[in-house]
Amino acid sequence: MKASRLILSGAVLAALFAPLLPAQAPAADPRAGRSFLPTPVYTAEDDAAVLKAFEGLRVADVTDGMDAIGLHNTGLMDPGILPLWKDTQKFTHRFIGVAVTARYVPTQKPTAGRRDEADYDRWAGEWYNRHSPEPFMELLRPGSALVLEDAPRADVGSIGSNNIMSWKLRGCVGVVTNATARDTDEIITEGVPLYFRHPGRGIRPGRNEIESVNKPVVVGGVLVIPGDVIVADGDGVVVVPRAEARKVAAYAHKIIEGDKAARRNLYKQLGLPEDPSVK
Repeated sequence: MKASRLILSGAVLAALFAPLLPAQAPAADPRAGRSFLPTPVYTAEDDAAVLKAFEGLRVADVTDGMDAIGLHNTGLMDPGILPLWKDTQKFTHRFIGVAVTARYVPTQKPTAGRRDEADYDRWAGEWYNRHSPEPFMELLRPGSALVLEDAPRADVGSIGSNNIMSWKLRGCVGVVTNATARDTDEIITEGVPLYFRHPGRGIRPGRNEIESVNKPVVVGGVLVIPGDVIVADGDGVVVVPRAEARKVAAYAHKIIEGDKAARRNLYKQLGLPEDPSVK
């Protein structure tokens, strides 16, 4: 007897796998939309422990660690997202942090048009308060890495020399965006690590709106889930899924220690003094 071929419809497959999917509270109206990727929640102590595991690691080492556990080319952001500034003496442009995310989108609302100065200031202030605020501020804590998905074509400086310092004050160790920043000369002087695509000039009013906070975002072609580990240096940015972080870090430490030992030997043979990169 010939074996029959079973063709399963999408509806049948959905019924088969439904018990495996996370339960979703029914929406009052399905057209109101739903989120399907949950946001995990970690304590400050959990974050501190995972950051300790990544101390001293570079993007290259972490990438090797991702390869070692089968995540080839996973988490590597578009190489066009690079540091605004570099410190090749003490490497203070590098950072390792735990992702806090926000998503800004291009607006469909009208611009201010021509107004008198006082009316324009009121309009801009209202936009910041109602449409494009920074509700992620309360989530920042020591070791946070702020990851912003923004409107890349809006030429909007959602990040500037003032607010980036206020984020640092809350414990943010570095900022990553798929878009732009303004006041870049001052940000370089301030020494806050920033990884972005290119400078922007405009302000948020009339250009973007906040869409979500601490939900999964896509930056540099990579999924970033809040709580993921962000590693950034002169080679760019890599995102490590939190569930795999300790395994990745363990292998990455093996790589960097071997690299440092080999380079110390070469420095010695070349008669060069050791620098911070081999200590």
